[in-house]
Amino acid sequence: MTLFSCFRCVNIAVTSVILICGNAHAETYPTKSVTLIVPQAAGGGNDAIARIVAQKLSENLQQQFIVTNKVGAGGNIGAQAAAQAPKDGYTLFLALSSVMLVNPLLYKQPGFDPVNDFAPITPVATAPYLLVAHPSFAAKSVKELIALAQSKPGALSYGSAGNGTFNHLIGEMFNVAAKTGLAHIPYKGAAAALNDVLSGELPLAFVSMPSSISFVKSGQLVALGATTKKRIASLPQVPAIGETIAGFGADPWYGLFAPIGTPKPIIARLHAAIIDALRSADVKHKLALQGAEPFVSDPEKFAAMLKSEMAKWAKIVKDSGATID
Repeated sequence: MTLFSCFRCVNIAVTSVILICGNAHAETYPTKSVTLIVPQAAGGGNDAIARIVAQKLSENLQQQFIVTNKVGAGGNIGAQAAAQAPKDGYTLFLALSSVMLVNPLLYKQPGFDPVNDFAPITPVATAPYLLVAHPSFAAKSVKELIALAQSKPGALSYGSAGNGTFNHLIGEMFNVAAKTGLAHIPYKGAAAALNDVLSGELPLAFVSMPSSISFVKSGQLVALGATTKKRIASLPQVPAIGETIAGFGADPWYGLFAPIGTPKPIIARLHAAIIDALRSADVKHKLALQGAEPFVSDPEKFAAMLKSEMAKWAKIVKDSGATID
């Protein structure tokens, strides 16, 4: 037997041991609590969806999935913490699509790489954003808002969850498409911006449906439009902004990731657990109450989708002229 053959046999043996151990660990995983990092503050759409999923995973896998909010820098702080976590399946990352698709385009040093630092597991849900206003606000539709904003350049403002967040980027896209010039006011989280719209201190905000749908249904907020090209099933009375501004629209998703290098058998175990959780009637009902719908894919297709959408958003960001203040 040649030296090369010996090395080849040793390599095959080591690989086999790793695979066997990985499969064994996956069969018993999890054996302790799992941290689910959410890069936005409590009260936002990402947080709401994460807690629904974490509760069901805790029930099904008999270990606690604990949601931890790590906020800052438009989601970069949480993403960096997740990327640097141990690669053992006990720290996961549930992020709004903009964190993975947009932040690397807006920040010179986001602190993470969405492709090289993360192993995609599956999308979890999709939920549109809404452009909301206080009921006393003069404009009651996107068309009226555009006319009002253009008649008072720079006088109207909108709030977001912070610089570089999806709320911020959608607002800048709206400004470009509608030629409105709305002033951007960044907040430390979506809930803070939403509270100021509810009190009438802030005219407008682009907010996720999970964080705002109950206020729209109760009449505490007026939804001028959904940030989609078509109307959404859970609020069919709310026009899509795309009905007024041709071509305008964005469909954000929420996805589950692990640090890259997490054993594939554990990734597969988590993927199967998420699929099982999203099939349950109670999770579907809870997501629907938030204006969200289950959205799943296998890890390979999710990875391909991520790369494809990164290219699409690169053009959107360039065309919108959005920057970090």
